[in-house]
Amino acid sequence: MKDSVLILSGGMDSVTLLYDYQERIALAVSFDYGSKHNARELPLAQLHCQRLGIEHLMIPLSFMDEYFSSSLLKGGTDIPEGHYAESNMKSTVVPFRNGIMLSVAVGLAESRGLKHVMMANHSGDHTIYPDCRPAFVDAFDAAAKAGTFEGISLLSPYTNLSKADIARRGKALGIDYSETWSCYKGGEKHCGRCGTCIERHEAMVEAGIDDPTSYEQPPL
Repeated sequence: MKDSVLILSGGMDSVTLLYDYQERIALAVSFDYGSKHNARELPLAQLHCQRLGIEHLMIPLSFMDEYFSSSLLKGGTDIPEGHYAESNMKSTVVPFRNGIMLSVAVGLAESRGLKHVMMANHSGDHTIYPDCRPAFVDAFDAAAKAGTFEGISLLSPYTNLSKADIARRGKALGIDYSETWSCYKGGEKHCGRCGTCIERHEAMVEAGIDDPTSYEQPPL
């Protein structure tokens, strides 16, 4: 039953969720919020929706780049290099990004007569992203139910999975991960040195996938 709105970035996790739950997804929504890698991600989100015959919306949130502080945004400082476990990666946090995007998705769900919104957060995000953690998921789910006539709920089936677990699902689903984007720097190739490049490569190696990503430098 098509009962859900998915927040789709064009990265590994949300693209895997798109294929994994395609029978439930009535609408996928992507957000152009001024990140350095939006231009690399968004066309891939559209590609996969077209392939699966799922309606895709792209909604601009340009105010985030204008008013928020984060190295992930075009107006921010340089993207740091290193693993997510390192404290310098906290500069890539866009304050309450998921809360804002989920709020829009909840409004879309109720407007369309759908029952759920979906997000592809996972356990590797918990280290530095507060709006990916189980406590946030539970709180937002409660807020969405309380704040809508139909009791819209938040589904986040990957919350307690690792990125390698997600990659294993993608492998089983036959997803070509060269058609996804992770690198926060948003260059012509994945840089290989930022936290998301490192995490991407490690996940595929652990999942037994030959990493098809073209990197500027070998991942650390």
